[in-house]
Parts: sequence; C-alpha cells; structure tokens
Amino acid sequence: MAKAIHSMIRVLDEARSVSFYDEAFGLKIADRLDFDTFTLVYLSNPEADFELELTINKGRTEPYDLGDGYGHLAFAVDDLTAEHERFAAAGFAPRPMVDFAPGGEVIARFFFVADPDGYQIEVLQRGGRYR
Repeated sequence: MAKAIHSMIRVLDEARSVSFYDEAFGLKIADRLDFDTFTLVYLSNPEADFELELTINKGRTEPYDLGDGYGHLAFAVDDLTAEHERFAAAGFAPRPMVDFAPGGEVIARFFFVADPDGYQIEVLQRGGRYR
C-alpha cells in the first residue's frame, strides 16, 4: 500500500516562506538539504506525517508561473472562525469564509489564503471527511 509523504512547491525566498508556514500553520523545519544549485526544506507539524517540501532554486529572481494546473494545498483546523481572524490580524489577507452546501446541506466550511509565492491554500473546519 502506498503512503503519501510530501508535496513540493518552488518558492523564491526561503526565510519568507518558512516564516509564513510556521506562523500560519505551525509547520517547522523537519530537515534542510543544501545543494550547489538548490535547497530543499521539509516542513511538518505533529498533526500528521505528511510534509511540505519547499524547493529554493539558487539564483532565481523571477516569481514562478503557477500555471493553470496547480489547485491548492489544504489544512484542517479546529476553529475556522478563530483561524480566519488570526490570519487577518497577521496580515495574511484570507478570503471570506464559505459554507459549501451543494443540495442544501453544509458539507464543508472553509476559506482560502495565498502564501507569499501565490500558492492557494484551503483552510477547512475540521470534521466529516476533513480530519
């Protein structure tokens, strides 16, 4: 059986991205591998084994083109309203909260926020399939 272990995104500024993911989601550096032309930074927290891998290509100065294939990362939280307020106070500019209710029944409550490189992140109220 396969096990998902990480997702990778390319970022321009290591310190800025590490700071954002720490402050926003409590992700800390689990490992950092430095090579001649790039650095890999693995971020995680005690909530899950899954890690976010940041790739920093040395010498890159232009923002990455996220294209039209990228969707989003997702995090589940215990108190969505409190997190939305915390994100706003931190200057992260979260989008409005949404109750997703196809067929009239709320199956998800969430908001989106962009990281410093423009990657979209969905923040969901923990519950149901979003544990």
